[in-house]
Amino acid sequence: MAAAGAPDGMEEPGMDTEAETMAAEAPARSLNCVEAEAAAGAAAEDACAARGSLQPAPAQPPGDPAAQASVSNGEDAGGGGGAARELVDLKIIWNKTKHDVKFPLDSTGSELKQKIHSITGLPPAMQKVMYKGLVPEDKTLREIKVTSGAKIMVVGSTINDVLAVNTPKDSAQQDAKAEENKKEPLCRQKQHRKVLDKGKPEDVMPSVKGAQERLPTVPLSGMYNKSGGKVRLTFKLEQDQLWIGTKERTEKLPMGSIKNVVSEPIEGHEDYHMMAFQLGPTEASYYWVYWVPTQYVDAIKDTVLGKWQYF
Repeated sequence: MAAAGAPDGMEEPGMDTEAETMAAEAPARSLNCVEAEAAAGAAAEDACAARGSLQPAPAQPPGDPAAQASVSNGEDAGGGGGAARELVDLKIIWNKTKHDVKFPLDSTGSELKQKIHSITGLPPAMQKVMYKGLVPEDKTLREIKVTSGAKIMVVGSTINDVLAVNTPKDSAQQDAKAEENKKEPLCRQKQHRKVLDKGKPEDVMPSVKGAQERLPTVPLSGMYNKSGGKVRLTFKLEQDQLWIGTKERTEKLPMGSIKNVVSEPIEGHEDYHMMAFQLGPTEASYYWVYWVPTQYVDAIKDTVLGKWQYF
C-alpha cells in the first residue's frame, strides 16, 4: 500500500533547499537595456555619495606667511615695485576754476604741466604755472618748497581761444601804436612833464638798462602816478589781479579787465619808463605810472596781457 502523501498546503521537507540549489546553479541571465541603465545610475549615485563623504583639504590659514607674501607681492606689482611716493595736496587754479589734486612731491615742474594738461586740456607749451613766481620745469616741487594745500596758479589759453581772441587784440594794439607814432613823444607832452620834472623819486628802484627780468616777489615801488603821488604795483598772480596802491587806497584790478598796456622810455633816463594801464575804452581811462625800471617792463606787459615769458 502506497505511503500516504503530505497533506494539501504543506510543502515537503527539502523543497526550499532544492530550489535554492537550483537558483545557485542556474547560469546568470544577461540584463536588458532598461535594467542596465538603472544599474549604471545606482552606481553613479553610490560614487557621488562616496565623494561627498570625503572632507575637503583645509584652506590655508589667513595668517600663513606664504599667503601674506603672495598678497604683498601683488600690492608691490600694482604699485610699481617701489616705495610709495610722498604726495601733497594742491589746489590748481585755472580759468577761475579750482582743481584739488594729489601730486608727488618729488615730481618736476614739467611733470606738473603734464598733470595740468590731463585735467584742463591746456597744452604744456601754453601754460604759465606759478607758485611764488614761475615754476621751473627742471626742479621738483620739493626743491621749490611747495607745501601741502598750496595754490598753483595757471595762466594760459587753449589754441582755439588764442585764434578767436588774439588776432583782434593784436590788431587793436597795432592801431594804437600807429596812432602814438603820429604824436610827439609822451614824455614831452605837458600833462606828463608836470610829473617828470619833479625828477626821480628818492626811493626809486634800481634799473638795469638793456636787461629783461622776471617780476620780483616784492611789490614794485618808488614810482609816481599822474598826480605826482607815490604808487606801488603788486602782482597777485594767485588771484590774477593787479593791485595799484597809493597812500590813500589800493585798487584791486582783475588782469582781464585791463585792455592794454603802453610804455615809453623817459628821455635822458632811458633806463626808466613811463607806463599806462588802459582801464576803459578811451585814453582818458589810462592810469599812468612813472619811473618804472626798464628791466621789468616786458614782464609787466606779459603778465597783464597774458603773453608768454621765455626768460
